[in-house]
Amino acid sequence: MVVSQLRMTRRNGAVSAESPAKASTQTLPPDWEDEPPALSDFTQLPHKDFGKNQLIETNEEFKRSLRGILREFPPISYAFAYGSGVFPQSDASTSRITHSPHLNPPEAILKWQKGGGKMIDFMLATKFTQHFHSLNLNRHKDHYSFLGSLGSAVVSHVQDAYGAGAYFNPYITVNGTMIKYAVVNFQTLHRDLSDWDTLYLAGRLHKPVKILFEEPNIRVANQRNLLSAVRCALLLLPPTFSEKQLYSTITGLSYKGDPRMEYGSEHPKKIDNIVTHQIRNFRLLYHDLITSLPNVSYLDQQCFSKLDWMDDTKLDVRMSQDMDVERRGNMVRRLPKSFRQKLYFLYQRKFAIPGREFQEMLDESKDEDAEGGLKKQVGGAFDRRIAGEKDLPDMVARAVNQTVKWPATVQSFKGILTAGPVRAWRYLQEKREKGKQK
Repeated sequence: MVVSQLRMTRRNGAVSAESPAKASTQTLPPDWEDEPPALSDFTQLPHKDFGKNQLIETNEEFKRSLRGILREFPPISYAFAYGSGVFPQSDASTSRITHSPHLNPPEAILKWQKGGGKMIDFMLATKFTQHFHSLNLNRHKDHYSFLGSLGSAVVSHVQDAYGAGAYFNPYITVNGTMIKYAVVNFQTLHRDLSDWDTLYLAGRLHKPVKILFEEPNIRVANQRNLLSAVRCALLLLPPTFSEKQLYSTITGLSYKGDPRMEYGSEHPKKIDNIVTHQIRNFRLLYHDLITSLPNVSYLDQQCFSKLDWMDDTKLDVRMSQDMDVERRGNMVRRLPKSFRQKLYFLYQRKFAIPGREFQEMLDESKDEDAEGGLKKQVGGAFDRRIAGEKDLPDMVARAVNQTVKWPATVQSFKGILTAGPVRAWRYLQEKREKGKQK
């Protein structure tokens, strides 16, 4: 276990955890973020263990059952299962589920869900959207609403052109198991992970998910996505905070501006429930990334006196971050491109920077160099000026809201078309029931 080999260092008087991965640069090699990925297989990753923090473990039989479900679909490039049907968001003893939605699921699914039973959510990424839907309509036309009768060209257009680029089919039974699955274009997923165009897809991967089919370029893009989530959360947090505050802030990013949260269509304690019941998986997902950053530290000695502290789900360790303007400016500069530009535009209005001067600043801050490679992302004068502003957390929150709100709203309305009125109404009613829970 990584934690059993933790080393202690002191930065600015605070104790920080340094994993063997950080010390030997095995999982996070220096400057890996500045190298544009164009990988054909996993042997070209920065290191053989690179990104394995993303591979959250589950019961092997449960994983095989999930993969068995995916084998009923046309070939895909990348897929993961997520949500409360995969990783619990409440105690089994307090679950209000009175019956299982599954007709005749594999025994492994019943055991993993401890008999209660919840619909399992999947995200399927394909490089050829229309081809996938053409094959899938031939196999499973009953999965689709009336849009399916209009053909794969219409279905793929609705998927790619509106909202966040996802096409959901809910309340589908495959291998006796009730599922909801979304189809996304591979490039749409990769772009959202890298640039945070909508945070709709990237936000789902901020939380523990079960990756079932992998692709090396997505693994690299998601590692950037996870590290960006840590940086963004740190810009929202005060100098000292708890571990759960950090993970709650990360989890909450993709919910800011989401109409489901604003209009009571989600459990009011959803974020807290996710973090509380998945704290160990959050640690496995983020610990190495946290320790790779020079400006955040663990403060509690028990992180080092207890070799198995990551397994202690009752522990909520204290953390701190360096508020130095230069270091925070570097974090601003390393935010995903689309999201960073929204933050820049907010400060352009605040500082009343003329359009031509601002455009020159944007050109200087481009991630790509003249030859198409990635430039080393070091904060410039504008980034440091932003980092020194007291309203930075508020501005970052506004940028998140701007990123999430419109795509999530359109995606919600699109669900009426893709799911069909009956299934869409059923889904809305179930969400409203969750919203009424305390």
